[in-house]
Amino acid sequence: MKPTLADRSARFLHQPVGLWPRALLGLAAACVLVIYVLPLWNLTMFAPQYPDGLRLDIYDHTLAGGNNGQDIKEINLLNHYIGMHDLTVEGFTEFKWMPFALGGIALILLRAMVFGTVKELVDAFMVFMYFGAFSLWSFGYKLYQYGHELAPTAAVKVPPFMPPMFGYRQIANFEVYSYPRAGTYVMVAAMSSVTLALFLAWRQRARHAAA
Repeated sequence: MKPTLADRSARFLHQPVGLWPRALLGLAAACVLVIYVLPLWNLTMFAPQYPDGLRLDIYDHTLAGGNNGQDIKEINLLNHYIGMHDLTVEGFTEFKWMPFALGGIALILLRAMVFGTVKELVDAFMVFMYFGAFSLWSFGYKLYQYGHELAPTAAVKVPPFMPPMFGYRQIANFEVYSYPRAGTYVMVAAMSSVTLALFLAWRQRARHAAA
């Protein structure tokens, strides 16, 4: 009796992967752990009164301002005039779950490396992709909230706005630039490693089928 598609899929998912996919999973887990100490994103604001710019780095667990943290105080002072919420660690719910999520992903990647089956590899890939997509959405939504939830009693009235998630935008007399930093690039490298591991596992199946 010819194997069904379900039978072939089940055999493929339980097939052991080779040494290179396992090594790539280990590399991805190491990259995820490195993210803890690297900034994920940066926002920089320039204006005539701030020719050197005001800088804000976003980590997975905290905010860090330029000029030894003074830039955050200056940004919050400006935000007060237009009715924006202060930028505080407590205001980012993402800081409460993201470090744990990254740790969980590192464990899932290591588990996939140890058990070494296509099923574990696919599970790690799907969880990682979902985490990346959800993190980007959460970041964009947070920016939208900050630019749209303006206090009606603010001293300076500005229309609701969306700070740039990537690239440049003019907001009043400020030029705002928003770009990923080292932590995001390391995360992309980790995702690329998992994707390559999955591709190598698929190639291995194709070779076995042809043999």
